[in-house]
Amino acid sequence: MMMVRSFSNWLKYRQAVSQLSHLNARKLADVGIAPAEIRAVARKACF
Repeated sequence: MMMVRSFSNWLKYRQAVSQLSHLNARKLADVGIAPAEIRAVARKACF
């Protein structure tokens, strides 16, 4: 069960990184995220 949850969280993380990466810097700034913070923000949200 733990492995399934870990895989599910990893998929959510990858999807979040992908979606945030498609936003330009201005849109990211509107929600308070710098482009360099995308992975950290996605990690915090998914794990």
